[in-house]
Amino acid sequence: MAPQESTLYVDATGLIAGRLCSKVAKELLSGKKVVILNAEKALLSGRKATIFRLWQQTLEITSRVNPIYGPIHPRRPDNIIRRMVRGMVPKTKSRGDMAMHHLRVYMGVPEKYASAKTSQFKDAVPPRPLSLYTTIAEVSKNIGWSG
Repeated sequence: MAPQESTLYVDATGLIAGRLCSKVAKELLSGKKVVILNAEKALLSGRKATIFRLWQQTLEITSRVNPIYGPIHPRRPDNIIRRMVRGMVPKTKSRGDMAMHHLRVYMGVPEKYASAKTSQFKDAVPPRPLSLYTTIAEVSKNIGWSG
């Protein structure tokens, strides 16, 4: 697959996940295709114990009538990032649906994107030392991902 000019390749390594996803959502709604690489290396700010506790609480939300019907909670890092972007686009409208079709999220860097020139959003770079942040991979392992 040859890189196109309308495709934006983003390396999520060391970027704050929420800010990254908001920028990606904006790009998707403007009509670009976006490929996010290294999704498991995106960061969440806050204390580790608090983040893990909040994610565990989210997993407890189920349907009282029949829990198998959802909500379905993503546990893989790429699906978590995809879900974060989905929360920032109008998914029930046609433009939001089309925007989500233009999004690709990968853990690591697949071979076909190894030669692609990646970019990073300056706004999503963390202002504090990296030791104060938690990666999406750590959260995923804590909530049951076995990858």
